[in-house]
Amino acid sequence: MTGAGAGPPGMAGAGSRTRSGTGPPVDPAVGAASAASASGVAPGVTAVVLTLDEAVHLPDCLASLAWADGVVVLDSGSTDATVAIARAAGATVAHHPFENYSRQRQHALDLVPTPWVLFVDADERVPPALAAEIRAVVGGAGAGAAGAGQDRPAAYWIPRRNDFWGHRLRGGGWWPDHQLRLLRVGRVRYDPDRAVHEVAEVDGPAGRLAEPMVHLNYASRRELRAKQVAYARLEAARRLAAGAPVRPHHFVAQPLRELWRRFVTLGGWRDGPLGLELGLWMAWYELRALWLVAIARRGRGPA
Repeated sequence: MTGAGAGPPGMAGAGSRTRSGTGPPVDPAVGAASAASASGVAPGVTAVVLTLDEAVHLPDCLASLAWADGVVVLDSGSTDATVAIARAAGATVAHHPFENYSRQRQHALDLVPTPWVLFVDADERVPPALAAEIRAVVGGAGAGAAGAGQDRPAAYWIPRRNDFWGHRLRGGGWWPDHQLRLLRVGRVRYDPDRAVHEVAEVDGPAGRLAEPMVHLNYASRRELRAKQVAYARLEAARRLAAGAPVRPHHFVAQPLRELWRRFVTLGGWRDGPLGLELGLWMAWYELRALWLVAIARRGRGPA
């Protein structure tokens, strides 16, 4: 399930509602504990990968998670070699029918036996520097009583580096593209009604890590288009449920606003022609979501 829950790349994969603030820019436990945590197994961290036909991406993803205490692959009906690859790598495999990204992540949380969970998509990689930082911050937070304190972060934002077709993106909302992925089990839950752009409700502050995870985006424009179509369907369903209005001028104004936001406001121009192309793709995504809402309200159903 590549890019699971992210909506279109460059949008935060999980928002958050915190009850006690947002935490420091970078957690201070990182610097203090990084040297001591440079090797060994993470104290109480389970990595979770949501999958659906991810045989191409999964081997390298799992290899980048070898440092974790355990790995759970939650599959929603793969017909390729995904499950066999996961089992061969020593991961725990569970199955759950896909309803939406929020419910899938919440179900995964219920399977985790450790105090912390790290959500990773199959097309993402956890470099050694990020693995060491996670070991450090979880060790500093403590897997026991110290980590359970309400004054400690209950979740951590991780910067995500997006690579497109050999190009490392610098603007357009694609960097640092923070994702709320390192979570304290028991202090985070997902809103089950958020089909896309899922929201993690955090009981406590959220900190920030410094080292990035790597997101290897779509292999082709055909794959990019297919994913945008799928994400637009989910976004349209969310807007329909929320009763979001659609006016004739929205079909021009909102795609243009998204293009301007991506290419100008968020600095997509730094990535040259690719930055412009991706801005246009995001404008197209917005247009398609609007169109799906409009035709559904006319009783024709989604296209």
